[in-house]
Amino acid sequence: MLVLNLLSEELFNEVDGTFQLSDAVTLTLEHSLLSVSKWESKWKTPFLAKQNKTREQIDYYIECMILDPDFPPGVTSRFTSEHYQAVTDYIESSESATTFGKMPQRPGKGETITAELIYYWMVAFQIPFVCEEWHLNRLFALIKICNIKNSKPQKRSKAEIAAEMRKLNEERLAKYGTSG
Repeated sequence: MLVLNLLSEELFNEVDGTFQLSDAVTLTLEHSLLSVSKWESKWKTPFLAKQNKTREQIDYYIECMILDPDFPPGVTSRFTSEHYQAVTDYIESSESATTFGKMPQRPGKGETITAELIYYWMVAFQIPFVCEEWHLNRLFALIKICNIKNSKPQKRSKAEIAAEMRKLNEERLAKYGTSG
């Protein structure tokens, strides 16, 4: 969860030519599957696609992330570059202590990840829907763990087994000081 504090600002009202002071705002944001789903409902394109997003799309995603039901409309117009950077850093953080070793890469382009595909993975792995409110990277870590734990161990080739045996034999010969 990310908390952003927006200070009050002096704004010029062009209608009556007066200055007004806006209220200070505290926003609570969550980068979650629920936020992605809301964003994709409006833009009809995968949020996790590598293509660049417009400022309007970015601001709308930030609004989708806001957990406070009564946030002021157009609140992102008050964002500074530091606020945008804080949001970016938060989205990119793992939010989990889980780490993965080197994972084999699948050849080919792979499928486009959309909110519906992530929901499918949740159903397939019997992950409760309350997890849609988790940080998205934490949910991805859980899905990856479920996939690893449910997959069959890969068989090793004869060459890999022979190399491991050779290494063990060399270690034993060195340990006991024998020649075989």
